[in-house]
Amino acid sequence: MKKEAINYRNAEVNGINIFYREAGATDAPAILLLHGHSTSSHMFRNLIPILSEKYHVIAPDMPGFGYSDQRDHQSFQYTFDNLALHIQGFIDQLGLKRFALYVFDFGAPVGFRIAVANPEKITGIITQNGNVYEEGLTEGWKPIQKYWGEPTLENRNALSVMTEAGAAKWQYVAGVNDETLIAPESYTLDQYFLAKEGKADILLDLLKDYANNVKRYPTFHNYFREKQPPLLAIWGNKDPFLLTAGAEAFKKDNPNAIVHFLNTGHFALETHVQEIGEEIKAFLVTLPR
Repeated sequence: MKKEAINYRNAEVNGINIFYREAGATDAPAILLLHGHSTSSHMFRNLIPILSEKYHVIAPDMPGFGYSDQRDHQSFQYTFDNLALHIQGFIDQLGLKRFALYVFDFGAPVGFRIAVANPEKITGIITQNGNVYEEGLTEGWKPIQKYWGEPTLENRNALSVMTEAGAAKWQYVAGVNDETLIAPESYTLDQYFLAKEGKADILLDLLKDYANNVKRYPTFHNYFREKQPPLLAIWGNKDPFLLTAGAEAFKKDNPNAIVHFLNTGHFALETHVQEIGEEIKAFLVTLPR
């Protein structure tokens, strides 16, 4: 089957340039891919060709990430509400009326805000290590939770280790059985963006604001219970940040949720893109247009 070309485009939303990747026929069912920390739409480089044979695939870089505008954290509010506001503007500008949603890591609180605000647009949800349950948070969150309770400069600076040299690579290889499967350009590009002036403050602002995601968890759970969106949770079972309990928890509020575990870490697309791609295609074919 012919591979669809990937186009690299830009859209302006509220004065912010949003870079995005787009592939597939524009009249095909759409799927929106939302990346996490500390990456960008580059994480979907191998998944897009798999999905775009039959689907219209769109993957933006959120403000402050990848090739989208990175404004100073004092002139742009780096909160998940504001990221969702700009992704909502992006969706509206592209005229997306109905789409499936793929969320990962930081993309989950953004994506689930979008879903709650636009239930009529969402045909289904794929969450790949995208958590919205407290039981999904590992012990590694304790320093972040300490910062939530005591937002001092000392506690903020203690989290700066997450932006230091080697931090990006560790996120990719932790929990992976065969590190030779990890393409070095993945963590090298992420580390490049992490090292940009001002990026550390952006990440630290978002880590502080993550407390507001936890407060919103009941809202997301209510959405799952009331709307029962078709949902596939596909999860690296050795994720150092997000436990498998967070994936299983979707079944509490959405009993028909499909949960599938992969023997890998956080960035499961790096080691299991073919398997994930096939699972997603099998899921997407069941969704309403």
